[in-house]
Amino acid sequence: MAIRIFKPMTPGTRNRGVSTFNEITKSKPEKTLIRVNHRVKGRNNQGRITIRHRGGGHKKLYRLIDFKRNKYDILGKVASIEYDPNRNARIALIHYEDGEKRYILYPQNLKVNDFVSSGADAEIQIGNSLALEDIPLGLDVHNIELTPKRGGQIVRAAGTSAKILAKEGNYVTLRLPSKEIRLVRKECFATIGVIGNGDFNNMTIGKAGRTRWLGIKPTVRGVVMNPCDHAHGGGEGRSPIGRKRPITPWGKPALGVKTRKNNKSSDNYIIRRRK
Repeated sequence: MAIRIFKPMTPGTRNRGVSTFNEITKSKPEKTLIRVNHRVKGRNNQGRITIRHRGGGHKKLYRLIDFKRNKYDILGKVASIEYDPNRNARIALIHYEDGEKRYILYPQNLKVNDFVSSGADAEIQIGNSLALEDIPLGLDVHNIELTPKRGGQIVRAAGTSAKILAKEGNYVTLRLPSKEIRLVRKECFATIGVIGNGDFNNMTIGKAGRTRWLGIKPTVRGVVMNPCDHAHGGGEGRSPIGRKRPITPWGKPALGVKTRKNNKSSDNYIIRRRK
């Protein structure tokens, strides 16, 4: 993937970058693998806003992604590489020998007409999914299960991968993209390779309207509000927060406070916390 930078013909195109979409080979999704995506807009089941600054944006159809990779010992051919509006990674359409079609996350250097498979007998090559105990040390993997048979839950974003550091007993040691070092059961499946579209984080939004297309609404800082609206508000001119520590509109600590709860059950599997 590469990024195309616009010339500053208008204020909206100044410093604006978009993907070149060089790897995309098909523009329309597979009809049998799309679903209508209910847009929550930050509301709960009572219609009340529980997450602010969400809503609007372009209408999207959800693509069903095979995170479980449970087509064991059945060869699949890469039919196309497609854009997915629901994630920053690309997706690949796989045609399996038994006639079924599925989408998987697209790893770097996987090409159309390549073959992928999953299971204990799969080869050690990009796009294949195996149990962590069957993958050699030092390889980059993605779409990693935390519970066997549940499907990949971590390392699914564009350009990310985890590295296998060690194997001991029933656990495999992984270094995650956040630099956290964690233990995962050896029976859990992972896919070999680095997820594609790695330049995604280098793109510049360029204008406010493009953020609205993504369904993100503007955020107003607390320090510019009135005291009745936010604890940081009020004062003459540009005033500091004026408290011992920053807080949310509802009085909880904010800005840099760790939110992970103490004594979480997965603490036993984390060897080194992320920075």
